Amino acid sequence: MSAEVARIGLLGLGTVGSAFRDLVSQRAEAVAASSGRRPEIAGVLRTTEGDFDHILETSEIVVELIGGTDPARDYVLRALKAGRHVVTANKQLIAQFGDELFDAARDAGVELRFEAAVAGVVPVIRVIQESLAATEVSKVFGIVNGTTNFILSEMASTGVSFADALRRAQELGYAEADPTDDVDGADAAAKMAILARLAFGAPVALADVTYEGITEIQPDDIAYAKELGLSLKLLGVAERRDGGLSVRVFPCFLYPGHPLAPVEGPFNAVMVEAPAITEITMSGPGAGGVETASAVLGDVVSILSGRTPVHAAREPLEIVRDQSSSFYLHLEVADRPGVLARIADVLGRNEVSVRSVVQRGLGDDARLVMVMHEGPETRFFAALEQIATLDFLRAQPRAIRVIEEEFV
Repeated sequence: MSAEVARIGLLGLGTVGSAFRDLVSQRAEAVAASSGRRPEIAGVLRTTEGDFDHILETSEIVVELIGGTDPARDYVLRALKAGRHVVTANKQLIAQFGDELFDAARDAGVELRFEAAVAGVVPVIRVIQESLAATEVSKVFGIVNGTTNFILSEMASTGVSFADALRRAQELGYAEADPTDDVDGADAAAKMAILARLAFGAPVALADVTYEGITEIQPDDIAYAKELGLSLKLLGVAERRDGGLSVRVFPCFLYPGHPLAPVEGPFNAVMVEAPAITEITMSGPGAGGVETASAVLGDVVSILSGRTPVHAAREPLEIVRDQSSSFYLHLEVADRPGVLARIADVLGRNEVSVRSVVQRGLGDDARLVMVMHEGPETRFFAALEQIATLDFLRAQPRAIRVIEEEFV
């Protein structure tokens, strides 16, 4: 007896859309064996092909792979309100208009799935929504942008500049022609807004996420940090703090004992911490046509199998801005007596404690690289502002956060 056909409307036929269409054809029988339904592409909408109204009429699941928010938002809302399940890989759509879309899905009694919007093929959303639905999560953090992880890995392994590493990423297809959202942290910020919303049941908006990118990272920073046993990552962190919620993206150094320290190249990795589970780590390839398409098809299979995710009740939480962190500090100074003592005096007056110091060079080429113990960021930045005015500095100080946490 042949399996019942599940008709899918496909919006977008770019790299991911084409890979998804091929994957549906290749895996149709396997999906049928798993779910009892055989997926079939009912229609395709792109600039030169298809009609959305016809696709809506002839499909039970709509897969949105257009990207951006316009016209994707309109199409997805219309599909949900028409009683169609929707699967999307569109992180900006979910991050910016999640409340509206979730409300529409709930009102219509249909599913809105978006596993591919975060961490590529790594099933972090499915794990949080389904496997950990009854678990009180305390922290979700990780490397959620493969482009920046490749760039930082390339800088560390070859010693090249940011610009050269970016060029290599573009040549290999790991970076877009316009990589701005990736390298300035906006892409990771959108993903962390989604993860925070799911993990904590809180209506987190993209504007609630503070983020920094990697464009100011210098080869010297990575070289000196390697002497201190550190590796550099662009990290996204969402965690409960002081009765509220903190969601941030920032470049930071990790010590070797951290599970994310060895994650190299265009890979993503996400960790979830909770009292009941201690911590779990998920890793795998980040963005890519086949990888993203595989995550999209996984969502389709979940819908066909009737595996409904548990959506936690919304619990507005105050966004906490002030944090406690350790820092790496890079200073270019004139090599003269009393320099280190004056810097130590400023740090001491602001109650910033030094963990380690590396000094290199002489005369006009002297450099001090320091790592601080963890403490309130406001104190460190107050000290940094005072240090920047000292007459022996030859360039603006560079500061990068350090995660002191290690896992044994």
